Amino acid sequence: MALELKVPPIGESITEVQIGAWLKRVGDTVRKDDSLVEIESDKATAELPAPADGVLTQVLKKRGDIAQVGEVIAYMDQQGAEASTPAPAAAPPAPAAPAPTPPAPLVAAAQPAPAPPQPAPVAPPAPAQVAAKPEPTPAPAAQPVPPPVAPTTEHTGRLAHPSTRPLRSDATADDTASTHVSNNGAADEELVPMSMLRQKIAERLVEAQQTQALLTTFNEIDMTAVMEFRGEFKEQFHEKFGEKLGFMSFFVKAAVHALKSVPVVNAEIRGRDIVYRNHYDIGVAVGGGKGLVVPVLRNAERMSFAEIEHAIAEFSARAQKNQLKVEELQGGTFTISNGGIYGSLLSTPIVNPPQSGILGLHAIQDRPVARNKQVVIRPMMYVALTYDHRLIDGKDAVTFLKKVKESVEEPARMLLEM
Repeated sequence: MALELKVPPIGESITEVQIGAWLKRVGDTVRKDDSLVEIESDKATAELPAPADGVLTQVLKKRGDIAQVGEVIAYMDQQGAEASTPAPAAAPPAPAAPAPTPPAPLVAAAQPAPAPPQPAPVAPPAPAQVAAKPEPTPAPAAQPVPPPVAPTTEHTGRLAHPSTRPLRSDATADDTASTHVSNNGAADEELVPMSMLRQKIAERLVEAQQTQALLTTFNEIDMTAVMEFRGEFKEQFHEKFGEKLGFMSFFVKAAVHALKSVPVVNAEIRGRDIVYRNHYDIGVAVGGGKGLVVPVLRNAERMSFAEIEHAIAEFSARAQKNQLKVEELQGGTFTISNGGIYGSLLSTPIVNPPQSGILGLHAIQDRPVARNKQVVIRPMMYVALTYDHRLIDGKDAVTFLKKVKESVEEPARMLLEM
């Protein structure tokens, strides 16, 4: 029974998708719920599961092709899995052992050939000798005899199936990259289709720079207090909540505290209006299998340190497997991006529209600083706020960063909301 494999609905605003990597090849036996192919939208990547046990029989869309939601992209045979099991049983007849037997009749035919001399009543041994003499002449004729060829062609037919199957699979394979080979035989260029997620990221970043008046302001934070606090409680924290106490939970809390103090940074421009939000949905940029994604911590102002750490750890793990849901990537009011985990010392992050601000974190580096007229070495971090200057004034941006700095350098401020 043939089953149609269609592009499933991924989100209410998504009408087309890009076919990603095929995880199964034509002819592969699959089980129900096995992942068959990756389906990429401009917001997330999903996997199409097999609706039943069977065999993948035909692929209509290759990697990089665009397909509409509801469009058929492949076929599978539900009975194929059962048909593939008896195949070994059919194998014994297939060898067609009778094929080698034709040579035997030919040899037997060679023996009757001397029969004409048999009418001589004298001696049967003589025919044997006579047969021995003519035998060299039929021998060359016996060499091109087809019977030995028949098993060979049948055998190569069986060998040809596995050897040509990868070629057929390649025709429907997931690799649509083209390669330019230089004179020395080495590939110096490779052309691969841009994923819809990467296309959307590019589109949004260009949109932000073309439609917003972006400006970045900087500050630096002494991480001593947070590092000491974390060092003192991280083991107890892990024992009680089962999560590692990282730095992101401190910055999420500090950002929420600063947004409450400077609400315009949490607002957006909508037409000729300003929309002030009284909830704090903080997007946290994490690296995924297909690029940077920004899942959202809903109502972060209500979350505890443990809940924030658990949510971020889960987002990161699922982002690597491309398992984030579309709704988890929508609706943020403010974003935090931590380039420090990659070693970035300083950068100017780009706002994720329609948001109006993004906080960039960077690597912690021991640097000499002045404290009480003394030069001391402290773990310092540069922080950056990129903001839409159409809405947020320089004073608001500086005040926001100062609030974040104070909260991280004195964590008690976050608890006392000071």
